[in-house]
Amino acid sequence: MLKILFQDDYILAVHKPNNILVHHSVMANNQLEEKSLVQLLNDELGAKFYPIHRLDRKTSGIILFAKEKEFVKSFQNLFINNQIQKTYYGLVRGFIPEEGKIDSPVKGRDANVHKEALTYYKRIKTFEVPIKVGPYDVSRYSLVELEPKTGRLHQLRIHMNKISHPLIGDPKYGDRFHNRMFEEKFNNQAMFLHAKTLAFTNPFTNENHLLETDFPENWKRVINLLDA
Repeated sequence: MLKILFQDDYILAVHKPNNILVHHSVMANNQLEEKSLVQLLNDELGAKFYPIHRLDRKTSGIILFAKEKEFVKSFQNLFINNQIQKTYYGLVRGFIPEEGKIDSPVKGRDANVHKEALTYYKRIKTFEVPIKVGPYDVSRYSLVELEPKTGRLHQLRIHMNKISHPLIGDPKYGDRFHNRMFEEKFNNQAMFLHAKTLAFTNPFTNENHLLETDFPENWKRVINLLDA
C-alpha cells in the first residue's frame, strides 16, 4: 500500500518506493509488465493522477501528482522558475567535505546538449567500517544533504560522481566495487538517493507547504549497520 503524505483539491503527495517507475515511457519500454506508480495509485485510489515532476526509478522519496491535467502546468512552473525547494539525502563513497557546491553542466535528455546544473551539498555524518574494498583496509562513507537548484536528468548522481563521491548503489555512475560490497555484506540492492522534502507555495491557494517523508526502512537498517 502506497503512503499518501498530503492531499488537497489540487495535488497528491506520495512516498515513492525505490525501484518503481513513476510512469511508463519509451525509455523504459522493457519494463511494461511492471506497474508504474501512476498505475498503482489508480488501482488503490480509483482515480487518475498526473505526475508533476519525476524521480529516477531507483530514487525513493516524495513526489507530487496533480488531481486534474489542467493543474499540472502551474505546478511545473514552480520547478521551472526555481520556486520549489527540494532536499535530497544520499549515502556516498568517501568523506565528503563539510559543504560545497557543484556548478557543472550535465547532458540533458538530448545527450548531445549540455545544460547548466547547480547542486549544493552539506555533510551530515561520516562512517568508517573495517571492510576492505580495493587497496584500503577500511571503507569510508558520508551521509550528505543535497539541494539541487536545477532539475537536470540524473543531476545529483552525475554531480556526486563528478567530485569522486558517487552514490552507493548507483548502477550507472557509482563505484561497482563498493556497490558489490553493500550487496554482499549488507544485503542491499537499493540506490541511496532519497527525496526527503519539498517546500513550495500552492499557486491556486497561496498556501505554504513543507512536505516531508521518512527514510525507507532499508536506509535505517544499513545506516544502523554502518554506525555499529
